[in-house]
Amino acid sequence: MLRTIGRSMILFLLAASAGGGAFWLHARNSTEGQLRRDLDVQRQRAEQLRVVVGRLSAERRVADVMVTEQNESAGIVRTTLLFVEYAKDGTPLPGKHFTIEGKLAHIDAMVVKFDGKFVQDADPLRGRSVALFTRIYGETQNPADGFRIDEPGKVPDVYRGADASVSRFEQDLWNNFWKLADDPSYRESMGVRVAQGEAVWRSFEPGWLYTLTLESNGGLNITPERIKGIYQEALKK
Repeated sequence: MLRTIGRSMILFLLAASAGGGAFWLHARNSTEGQLRRDLDVQRQRAEQLRVVVGRLSAERRVADVMVTEQNESAGIVRTTLLFVEYAKDGTPLPGKHFTIEGKLAHIDAMVVKFDGKFVQDADPLRGRSVALFTRIYGETQNPADGFRIDEPGKVPDVYRGADASVSRFEQDLWNNFWKLADDPSYRESMGVRVAQGEAVWRSFEPGWLYTLTLESNGGLNITPERIKGIYQEALKK
């Protein structure tokens, strides 16, 4: 009798031990599965954040400027600049030449910056800042006497190849630019954060390419880069 009870107790303990092991393995697998799911969620969030940061900090090229001629006569330096804008589809537009007195030039533009939520969501109309170049002038010139780049009231060449809805929307911004600048409620209705005039200016020298970029959530920048020797030789001809 005792021997039978002893065997039964041993079998019970073994069964319990096996069941406990199965339960422990199940709990371990469940914990590891949850950790993997949590890790996947964290990775997705990190990727979403990377995309958002990328959109907010991105820049796109909107124009290039270079010196095609620079000389001095009677103590006056004259600089001829080649100004090339890029259309909405990224293709270069026909170049425009401007001759200023001096080496330093100002390039003015109207800039509209949209609310960050539109930029981070890549809104098709308001997903990045937009700029309309207005004039360029030398350091000794009166700004009012500067050379016009894009004529106000006209559809700028930069919209060549652009979606018609984009062109209409942005043209409305330019037609009502100062209302955007001065009327907070109108700015809000258009999803605009800032509407203001901006300018970049610097000294321009032969042998350099000056690239104007526009930040998706900001304004204009200009950066210089040495032109490769072969291109400089081609320009001389």
